[in-house]
Amino acid sequence: MTTETSSVDPAEIAKFEAMAAEWWDPEGKFKPLHMMNPVRLGYIIRQIAAEFERSPAAERPLQGLRILDIGCGGGLLCEPLTRLGARVTGIDAAARNIPVAQAHAREQGLEIDYRHATAEALAAAGESFDAVLAMEVVEHVADPPAFLATCAALMAPGGLLVASTINRNARSFLTAIVGAEWVMRWLPKGTHDWAKFVTPDELWQMMRVAGLDPIDRKGFVFNPLTWQWSISDRDLAVNYVAAARKG
Repeated sequence: MTTETSSVDPAEIAKFEAMAAEWWDPEGKFKPLHMMNPVRLGYIIRQIAAEFERSPAAERPLQGLRILDIGCGGGLLCEPLTRLGARVTGIDAAARNIPVAQAHAREQGLEIDYRHATAEALAAAGESFDAVLAMEVVEHVADPPAFLATCAALMAPGGLLVASTINRNARSFLTAIVGAEWVMRWLPKGTHDWAKFVTPDELWQMMRVAGLDPIDRKGFVFNPLTWQWSISDRDLAVNYVAAARKG
């Protein structure tokens, strides 16, 4: 990577800057993430625990591991990961998100290294992490292949990348844009651009090109009857997550 901002899309950052104050309001503009968070967190913990031979049932299964959360927002993942023993760095290109995250962490008595920074800046500084998270980020960056290459550069040998995004098909347009933005109004209109969605095969190929070994992928599925999210081995039609290892 030759520049520090090659993956940052200023228009995308502006969208999240405008919503920064609402990160910790479970009924606010980030309600979908609050609802999905237990499923996201469960997947992350299981993948990291398996990769580093830890027991997910342990009190602090992530003890001593250094984890980077790219696009950390208000810290919805950083805080529980810290409680599980990880040394967490959360970065976000939207400056207004960082003081929100810092203030909430202080209220909770948690030490989290939050920075207004890009992934490229950390890679240029030679920083390295046991696990890198890019949750709901890939569909917002300007250059996904370059972004995945930066994620790989930030991973220590044997490290793990966990990345979630949205598939690109008719169902994802109806669900993630028409449903979530236009009908349910969970998110402001224009939060997502269907053309920037990424298929699971495309994501896996980008991971391979970045020098990573994809090892798992699952769907995040919302049930409108139970109003709950769950993990699916087969349904990756809309929201999904993938994991890759660095050799």
